[in-house]
Amino acid sequence: MKAIRINESGGPEVMKIEETERPVPAADEILIKVYASGVNPVDWAIRNGTNQSLRSFLKLPITLGWDAAGIVEDVGSDVMVFGKGDEVYGVPDFPGDGSYAEYCVAKASRFALKPKSLNFNQASAVPLAALTGWTGMFEHGKLQPGQRVLIQGASGGVGSFAVQFAKAKGAYVIGMASTANLDYVRQLGADEVIDYKTQKFEELLQDIDVVLEASPVRDNVERIKALSVLREGGIFVSVNTDFKFNNEMIAVVNNKKVKAELAPNQARQEWLTEMAALIDEAKVQVFIDKVFPFEQAAEAHRESETWHVRGKLVLEIRK
Repeated sequence: MKAIRINESGGPEVMKIEETERPVPAADEILIKVYASGVNPVDWAIRNGTNQSLRSFLKLPITLGWDAAGIVEDVGSDVMVFGKGDEVYGVPDFPGDGSYAEYCVAKASRFALKPKSLNFNQASAVPLAALTGWTGMFEHGKLQPGQRVLIQGASGGVGSFAVQFAKAKGAYVIGMASTANLDYVRQLGADEVIDYKTQKFEELLQDIDVVLEASPVRDNVERIKALSVLREGGIFVSVNTDFKFNNEMIAVVNNKKVKAELAPNQARQEWLTEMAALIDEAKVQVFIDKVFPFEQAAEAHRESETWHVRGKLVLEIRK
């Protein structure tokens, strides 16, 4: 089978299409015939090798991609929830070989039946970003109906889903984005929008229940501003798990009597199933910025690295 692999760290040019053996599923795994893979910042963070917290997990060579949609080709002996021919979506095992390939294997628990209303390209754009937002808001942020949530980076891959999930669950949503993306964030369903280029959110907001840092900005000074808008007992959640809280921020957390959590992504079948239901009920839409053919993975990475993607990028593995 064909797979896009890296044998060394570096720029987009280190990605090569190689012929590799088709993987065989273990007892708790499924083999997926991949039709499309989402393209995420973690893909090129791993490719360029500059992120030390990720680098420690990896052993090269490796196939990139941790967002997949396709058809079950084979199942391990312990797998009862899927059968050959099921259309699924989810997150391949990490660390491990990923979804920039004609086939991949993954633990069955990290996949679910894909939304019926989506094609494979659309479905592949969902899992990693959506699970990141879901984990942050609901598992760590404990967001409840009627609460107010500020989502920073509301127009990006994670933020776009987070806005819609929070709204679908009955929260009051404030989305932060650049001037050019404010209308898009309103389209997602945000009750209020804040332009981070021209407005100071820390002067406009107070008594917020949850702040979700889905922006790529890694700055503890900005985080302290976010803490200032929380109510007592409020929760700040960051999906940027590679960027730890500094001592100054921890002191503010303790003094203000709020909570701050880093939210590593969790891939749970029940969450993927619930997301699929929300999508099929038209409560959540999938916004794709661009679809790239398999051979143009390097171009997809260059686009992602601009940090100016609205929604998601997709790598189409096969028609």
